[in-house]
Amino acid sequence: MGRLARVWRRSIQTRVVTSTILLSTLVVALTGWALLRDVASGLADSRRAAAVSEARSGFDYAQTQLDATVETEQSTQSQALTQMVDSLTRSRGAQRTYELVLEGPLLTDDGEVPVRSSAAIGAGSLPTDLADAVRTGPGTFWRYSDLALLGSTTSDPSVVVGSQLRAPGSGDTYALFYLFSLEDQQETLDLVRRALLLGGLAMILMVGGVAWLVSRQVLDPVRMARRIAERYASGNLEQRMHVSGEDDIARLSTSFNQMAASLQRQIRRLENLSRLQQRFVSDVSHELRTPLTTVQMASEVLYDSREGFDPQTARSAELLKGELDRFESLLSDLLDLSRFDAGAAQLELDTIDMSQVARAAAGDAGLARAGIGVRLVGVEAPAVVEADMRRIDRIVRNLLTNAAKYSGSDVVEIEVAQNDESVSLAVRDFGVGLSGDENVRVFDRFWRADPARTQGGTGLGLAISREDAALHGGTLLAWGRAGEGSEFILTIPKPEGSARNPALDPVYA
Repeated sequence: MGRLARVWRRSIQTRVVTSTILLSTLVVALTGWALLRDVASGLADSRRAAAVSEARSGFDYAQTQLDATVETEQSTQSQALTQMVDSLTRSRGAQRTYELVLEGPLLTDDGEVPVRSSAAIGAGSLPTDLADAVRTGPGTFWRYSDLALLGSTTSDPSVVVGSQLRAPGSGDTYALFYLFSLEDQQETLDLVRRALLLGGLAMILMVGGVAWLVSRQVLDPVRMARRIAERYASGNLEQRMHVSGEDDIARLSTSFNQMAASLQRQIRRLENLSRLQQRFVSDVSHELRTPLTTVQMASEVLYDSREGFDPQTARSAELLKGELDRFESLLSDLLDLSRFDAGAAQLELDTIDMSQVARAAAGDAGLARAGIGVRLVGVEAPAVVEADMRRIDRIVRNLLTNAAKYSGSDVVEIEVAQNDESVSLAVRDFGVGLSGDENVRVFDRFWRADPARTQGGTGLGLAISREDAALHGGTLLAWGRAGEGSEFILTIPKPEGSARNPALDPVYA
């Protein structure tokens, strides 16, 4: 069942063919049922009309025979009626399609009604309501019933027609019943049913075959497009679809090939831009570092000698030193982002205990200068990952710097948690918090939640931190609510196959 369910989910052709066959079966079944009902009704009505007509003729003949009888003795009438029944049953010879049942006289002294029949008609073959209607009054009545012969285990459908006869000599009444078999009509109906069944089955198979052929003609180019798209995804952009004809499939193939050619051109263009960007990063790294270092050395000399300057010149030396430091930080951040964009960033992996990183971060000088206390949670147990220590340290430092500058909180909480797959380090403050889309935009480059609260910085720290986390195969997420603080969660995957002692895992309330 699982394999069939998987084929049903993955194969459009299977669903199309199966749905077509099921719908065709339903339509054929309903159509066949309606046709059989109409044919059966037509055959039954035709046979009933002929049976009633023939029975009336027989009733007239029987009444004529009774009218010609002048004897009033029941024994004599009984002999005459027996001869009449024999005469009626012999009138059609071998082609007779009916049986006769004669009851009477209906009112006798002992209460028993004699019954004469042309064959061994089983008791109860006559419909009760029809027999009662014939016995109680004149007229011709008919019913559909089953004809059962004595000694037979089956019953044949039949039409029973009855009428009342009266002997003028004695005044006795008799009930005469014609039983017409519907065996021929039943055979015809069975033949029609078999023909409809075989024809419907052939039609369903034909429709299923047509659906399979049509769906294959439509889906084969789609399957080819899927295979070529998979080759594109693997980096092989030289594949093209075969174009044949001018129909919709051919136009789809042409459009697909044009799309592939456009993608190939765009990828080549992006590769060229990437190479240019990498070259630009390298050039900037070499060309700006040297003059910046020279200018910084000069600014440090001026900064160290500011005590001998006049106040205005001394203040200018301080501003020059601060802005050069900020420019160096901005240049370093931009170079890092350029490496990320160019795909040139590399990791220098080492074994790191995130609990030790959290304990070291608790002594951050920026938090101490801002008068912010630190609370550690879950740092008792080791939380080991394979990571680049420089980048992890930069992520944690950026998070703490943002908390010190922008949170307005008196306490920062650093929490370490882990499971079998990963280790998380969260930095939470209880200050102004984040609201709305700030939880997502906080990682945008050069974005600040409130420019009025800007206290220096490049606006690139969180963007670089998220890139550093992604480079490790991890994530950096933000959560916050206005007036309730914010939380940044760094998650780094553990190395595959790393051993873990569950007894050392922290327990959280």
